[in-house]
Amino acid sequence: MPQVKCKICKKEFYIKPSHQKRGWGKYCSVSCRTKSQFKGKTVKCFKCGKKIYRSLAQLSRSKSSKFFCSKSCQTYWRNKYFIEEKHANWQNGIRAYRNILERSGRSPFCALCKAKDKRILTVHHKDHNRNNNKLSNLVWLCLNCHYLVHHYKNLDKKIGEALV
Repeated sequence: MPQVKCKICKKEFYIKPSHQKRGWGKYCSVSCRTKSQFKGKTVKCFKCGKKIYRSLAQLSRSKSSKFFCSKSCQTYWRNKYFIEEKHANWQNGIRAYRNILERSGRSPFCALCKAKDKRILTVHHKDHNRNNNKLSNLVWLCLNCHYLVHHYKNLDKKIGEALV
């Protein structure tokens, strides 16, 4: 009676001679055979830290070496990481000044009248150059104050004094 050692748990078990000739009988049970098929690693989700299994093929295919448990975790990371210059469709930030000011953490209120209603707040460029989207050039203004600043030059100077 041929006795063979299991390749996973090293337990000895009986195998039919005809099966041994065919190359079968490497594992003592279905659970040992299943364990032999898992050659990947357990990694943590980059966003939430949940442990997940990834095969060798998945591990080698990753360009960023970041792994995610779900599409929502991946999308959350992607939307935080690929912003502004890192985004493929970025066009010098001509229309991105509102997002830049919101992400800066600066409190959204009008620099002149101190209005806090986000529905009426707009972004004003101090030097009136819409291509200059540096944080030091952007300021929150309500619609009314924004109109007044563009039509009365003395208010434009007042903004510069208020922010110093």
